[in-house]
Amino acid sequence: MGSQDIKVQARLKRKKRIRKKLTGTEARPRLCVFRSAKHIYAQIIDDTTGNTLVSASSTEKAVAGESGGEKKTATAGRVGKTIAARAIEKGYKKVVFDRNGFLYHGRIKAVSDGAREAGLDF
Repeated sequence: MGSQDIKVQARLKRKKRIRKKLTGTEARPRLCVFRSAKHIYAQIIDDTTGNTLVSASSTEKAVAGESGGEKKTATAGRVGKTIAARAIEKGYKKVVFDRNGFLYHGRIKAVSDGAREAGLDF
């Protein structure tokens, strides 16, 4: 793994362990979340074809324009609601949640809570 930080190595190790068990199908695609220092990204992926079906992030004007100086956790909740609305609009109501090796608290939990509030089932 080279000269990566110990925390990054631990996350990638958790990610491998999680991804062994999770796959997104056409009927139940995978909701994958990535967290950087400033932003949060979410995608709904069909692993059988390798296509991204829906995506949302805190860098988009639709999400970032409304966030005007609020906390990153609140912005993450808005990303969750946005991706859920877009997924339901395309006909995907059930998904599998992939936390991508990140611990399930803070912004990752906010994305999942926002998506559940907006109507996604996982």
